[in-house]
Amino acid sequence: MLELEKQNLHRNRLKSQTEAQVTLDDDFIVPDTMSDIDEVILDSGLIQLEPVKVQRERITVRGKLDFHVLYRREEGGLQALGGAIPFEETINVPDLDEKDYVSVSWQLDDLNTEMIHSRKLGIKAIVTLEAKAESLYDTAAAVDVNGVDEEIHLQVRREQIPAAAIALRRKDTYRLKQDITLPGSKPAIERMLWTEMKLAGGQAKPLDGQIHLEGTLMVFALYEGGESGMVQWVEESIPFSGEVEMQGAAAEMIPAIGLKLIHRDLEEKPDYDGEMRELSIDAIIELDVRLYEEQQLELLQDLYATNREIVLDTGEAVFDRILTRNFGKCRVAENVEMETDPRVLQICHSSGSVKLDGAEVRENALVVDGVLEVKLLYLTDDDARPVQAATRLVPFHYDAEVPGITEESIWYLESGLEQLTAVMAGGGQAEMRGVITLDLLVLQPEKKQVILQAQVQPADTEKMKAMPGIVGYLVQPGDSLWDVAKRFHTTEASILAANDLPGGTISAGDCLILVKEI
Repeated sequence: MLELEKQNLHRNRLKSQTEAQVTLDDDFIVPDTMSDIDEVILDSGLIQLEPVKVQRERITVRGKLDFHVLYRREEGGLQALGGAIPFEETINVPDLDEKDYVSVSWQLDDLNTEMIHSRKLGIKAIVTLEAKAESLYDTAAAVDVNGVDEEIHLQVRREQIPAAAIALRRKDTYRLKQDITLPGSKPAIERMLWTEMKLAGGQAKPLDGQIHLEGTLMVFALYEGGESGMVQWVEESIPFSGEVEMQGAAAEMIPAIGLKLIHRDLEEKPDYDGEMRELSIDAIIELDVRLYEEQQLELLQDLYATNREIVLDTGEAVFDRILTRNFGKCRVAENVEMETDPRVLQICHSSGSVKLDGAEVRENALVVDGVLEVKLLYLTDDDARPVQAATRLVPFHYDAEVPGITEESIWYLESGLEQLTAVMAGGGQAEMRGVITLDLLVLQPEKKQVILQAQVQPADTEKMKAMPGIVGYLVQPGDSLWDVAKRFHTTEASILAANDLPGGTISAGDCLILVKEI
């Protein structure tokens, strides 16, 4: 038995991917300390998930929908309230083992808040949960032969293949805390009405022992201020940059890192003069980290000996090859109709959420479709209803070039919203423009025959003696120099030395002189 040196390649295999829809429907009573509802203006929701309970071929997902509602009071003016709706969902995940790595992502497809009566709200939501089950395992392949006896005239053929090994798979968080001060032109905060935080243009890349991330936190606050209690607002873009310690990370690794804002808290606080002119920001960003190492593996493709019989035990191994890492931007622009009664005076805030409908493999491309859901908060000329809101959907389409992509390819796609603006364009229309980011990593699984074991057996001496010392051979279609040498128990070097071969290659129809080695 020949001693084969083997190399292990860490591979992350996507075993199963399952979606489940959760419908939430609950009534919410307005607390006694709050005013009666006249009209619902705006709502928002955030899903908070607990750690997933993994069992064989199923998972249990627990979480809650944190919702907030901005409404008009019966006596006039605005007020906000919030609550939570818990849920639990069991999802069947085929082939799932308890040791597998399970990740669950969510998308809030629909949130509808309706007024049942002045003291009661109906909250309805549709949440899509996507569960991915992944397993980490090693693919072993022979890369060399150790301790070969000199009496064995061994010939070795190697093949270089590119392969991507999973180097790190982990989740972590990055916390951002900062205070901002209201502009001098804005009055102090008397009563906070509505707050919002969004992550814009977030990117992450590996460094040695760290993950560097940067982006912008978009902060919006609607409040009552000044002696008259007029509705005021402030909007700030807060750039951030920082590192998360991550042992095992290296700068040369290929990242597939998802960023999600999982906690957002914005509170007013007094300044040095005791006026409510500062906002305290507390945000937590979750990092879903995959890091890959690109390697050039030199595998043993074939073995034989000129004076022995080598019996090979082969098997099939799967290697991942990185097809592309594509960071693209999709620009959207659309004019949408607004309510004409009451007349829109000014759009004071716009916020967007990217919702992917799906991705489809085409020839050398991954086609992505989705919608940008935009919520607009605006002022009107109606003194009784000065603040209103509207929701509009802007479809988008993006073709990501991926040469060589197939249905068997594995891709990781992260979407985000880098920019969004909305202004009145006249004629009762609002002009909306946005930049959607799409971070794509595509892997191609490739199957290879690899050598598992090699056994040395004595050569058939009678057969060897019967072979002529010199033989002529007419090269057949499909023959390689290696194939001919192996068949006639000679070497490629010997064939090249005995024949005048331009470029050291053979072609169908060539007549070769072959000299027996033993």
